[in-house]
Amino acid sequence: MQLSNVLSLDCTKSAVPCSSKKRALELISEIAATHLDQNPQPLFECMLNREKLGTTGIGNGVAIPHGRISNSDHAIAVLIQCQQPIDFDAIDGQPIDLLFALLVPEEQCKEHLSTLASMAEKLGNKKICKQLRNATTDQELYNILIDEEEVSVTPQ
Repeated sequence: MQLSNVLSLDCTKSAVPCSSKKRALELISEIAATHLDQNPQPLFECMLNREKLGTTGIGNGVAIPHGRISNSDHAIAVLIQCQQPIDFDAIDGQPIDLLFALLVPEEQCKEHLSTLASMAEKLGNKKICKQLRNATTDQELYNILIDEEEVSVTPQ
C-alpha cells in the first residue's frame, strides 16, 4: 500500500508540544477523529489498549502506535514530530520524538500489517529520521516520507 493512501498533509504535524505518552496519543486521536469524522475517545482507547499489550516505542526515538477502529472503511495514518522528546516506554529506554500512528478498520488488519512493517523499516533508517527531526514545517515533514516512498518504488 502506498503511504500517501493513508497519510495526508493535514494528519502531519511538526514541532508539536507534547508532555507525555498519554498526551501524544490524545493528540493523534484528535487529529484522526477530525479526519474520520469520529469521536476521538474510542480512537484514543484503542491505541492505549494496544500500548498495554506492549510498547510501540521501537527505539531510536521512534514510536509506531496503532490500533483497530470500527465505524470506518479506510485506514488513516498520523505523523507527529514532538517539539521535545517524551518518555514512551520505548524498548531501548530512550525518549521518543517521532510518532507514526496507524489506525485501521478491524476487517483490514492483515492488509495493513505490511504498512506497519514498511514504516518500521523506514523509520529505522537513521538518515530518514534525521531528515524528519530537522523538518520545520508540516509540509516538509510530509514530503520527506512521501518523497522517500516514491524514491524507493521508482525503478532504477
